[in-house]
Amino acid sequence: MYSDKKHSRLPLLLALTALAAVIVIVLLLALPGPEREEESIAAIEDAVRRCALQCYVVEGVYPPNLAYMEENYGLQINTRDFYVRYSAFSSNLPPAIRVLAH
Repeated sequence: MYSDKKHSRLPLLLALTALAAVIVIVLLLALPGPEREEESIAAIEDAVRRCALQCYVVEGVYPPNLAYMEENYGLQINTRDFYVRYSAFSSNLPPAIRVLAH
């Protein structure tokens, strides 16, 4: 039966996104340990920085600490493997962020 309705591309888009995510995960798992750790540190620093910036855009001030971002912005950090030093000097200046592996 013929239909003039255009087919939705949403299922195809979702399938391609899922496939891309699986490929990225497989590639990350295939990386050697130290390189993966460096990439994880960079990703955590970037996530904390983006979350702090989002808070600044929404509220007009940088968050005072990590706990505030975890409670209000959904930030999740693997504290078992990484230590994050978040130092906010002033509410209108970007914080200093340092991530170290345990």
